[in-house]
Amino acid sequence: MSQHLLNGTKVCAPLEQVLREVRPPARLADRPYLQAVYDEPQYVVRNLWRLYGGWYDGAPAHLQPAPAAELGAEIAALAGGVAGLVTRARRLAAEGRLPVASHLIDWAVAAAPDDRDAHAARAEIYERRAARARALMTRGIFAAAARESGEKGTPAAPPKREGGEG
Repeated sequence: MSQHLLNGTKVCAPLEQVLREVRPPARLADRPYLQAVYDEPQYVVRNLWRLYGGWYDGAPAHLQPAPAAELGAEIAALAGGVAGLVTRARRLAAEGRLPVASHLIDWAVAAAPDDRDAHAARAEIYERRAARARALMTRGIFAAAARESGEKGTPAAPPKREGGEG
């Protein structure tokens, strides 16, 4: 895999392209002891990228990125507010587009860190991502994000009583 990565860096491909294209050799991909149990293959690619190419990923905006809260506020403004981002993130999650939903909901929470509905949606999205993750590291990080926002999210409404007191 490192040779594939080095080939990608020699032609100055951005990290995002390398992540899409680099795959383990077929003769190794199905070996039980090389399955993604702890880390995902993309984490290995990212580490090799840093080892041989440094931290710059080929996206100029990432060279000196805007703070997450500022970026989130601008994206929320484009979406008509934080509620618009939350609604879109939930819709994308319902469609199974969890990686994109994660970006939107993280921007919503960055823009409005005290928004309980945004945190509730973030908890839902990351719970789903954790449940689908195949590697331990991935599950742990997504589950931690879900717990963090779950503690800040909208509490469940108390059950309604039927028939009055008692």
